[in-house]
Amino acid sequence: MDFNFAEEDREVAALARKILEDKLGNERLKDIEARELVFDPDAWDALAQSNLLGVAIPEKFGGMELGFFALCLLCQEVGRSVAPVPVYPALVLGGLPLAQFGTDRQKADWLPKLASGELILTAALGELDSSDPLAPLTRAQRTKEGYRLSGEKSLVPAGGQASHILVPATTDDGDIVLAWVDVSASGVKREAQSCSDRQPHVYLALDGVDVPESDLLGGAEGKACLRWIVEHATAARCAMQLGVCERALEMTSEYGLERVQFDRPIGSFQAFHQRAADAFIMVEALRLTTWEAAWLLAADFPAPEAVAVAKYWAAEGGQFAAYACQHLHGGIGIDVDYPLHRFFIWASQIEHELGSAPHQLEKLGAQIADSGLPEF
Repeated sequence: MDFNFAEEDREVAALARKILEDKLGNERLKDIEARELVFDPDAWDALAQSNLLGVAIPEKFGGMELGFFALCLLCQEVGRSVAPVPVYPALVLGGLPLAQFGTDRQKADWLPKLASGELILTAALGELDSSDPLAPLTRAQRTKEGYRLSGEKSLVPAGGQASHILVPATTDDGDIVLAWVDVSASGVKREAQSCSDRQPHVYLALDGVDVPESDLLGGAEGKACLRWIVEHATAARCAMQLGVCERALEMTSEYGLERVQFDRPIGSFQAFHQRAADAFIMVEALRLTTWEAAWLLAADFPAPEAVAVAKYWAAEGGQFAAYACQHLHGGIGIDVDYPLHRFFIWASQIEHELGSAPHQLEKLGAQIADSGLPEF
């Protein structure tokens, strides 16, 4: 059995790595981080011109139609470069559900612009008073033309750059609706939020925002659609965490060979070996579980347990590995002129998104209690 990735998937990863490494050196990142909006338009345009933004978008809408697994490989490369580009919100939170569940009009209007980089969409999965993205507290009241939304969303990625935000909300009957909210609509309020990874996020307040029926996603299957979105978003975020942690560990290995103490490279010391080896095990556990979850989702197999396991390792293993790399660098690791600190703050951000390690263990425990151990 051949466990290698498909050739076209490897080509996506190689091209993305070349573009992002060429565009985003340490000095360039420092320059971008000093701006009000942490976003690199040059890197975004380069990804668009190479059609990497269309990696999971159907060919008839200007994409490459390579699927979810290839998109996860792109997310991994974004993580490796800690690239300030909205690949995750635009392509995973916006493009994937649009391509899967959107109406013909929605797809025709938005997918070509997503592939070309002209348009950014995102989704608001987080709330201040709910830790479960599958149980939104935002309310949706039925109207003649559609729904009226009221509630608050927190940490919406690229919410300040998006033209529309996909908002899950709960109806009076307990059903879920998914609505594309026009950010210019009456009753929409956005405020910038500061996050660990310095990437642009917003707080979103909805005060009686009317959404027509034509701007809903998934119709009556809102609950199933939301679960699909959350599972794919979680797997993609795990792939990004894999890129963050593997690159941080590579930098640590290089530093251990270069840094000399007591006339020896510090990488030759046993304590360094042990700490780095533990981090390596964590990264490899994250790698194995992430690609299992991504493959199952790409093949349309049920994957709730696999996604939860991958997110556990992205949270627990990712935090351990990032902290170990920081520790092994000593004082230079916390110098903001040195690039390692970015990987630590990105790992910390991803650790808590869409459920931290305890949340994943609780979820797995509930699944086991309900239906027994999963079959592998």
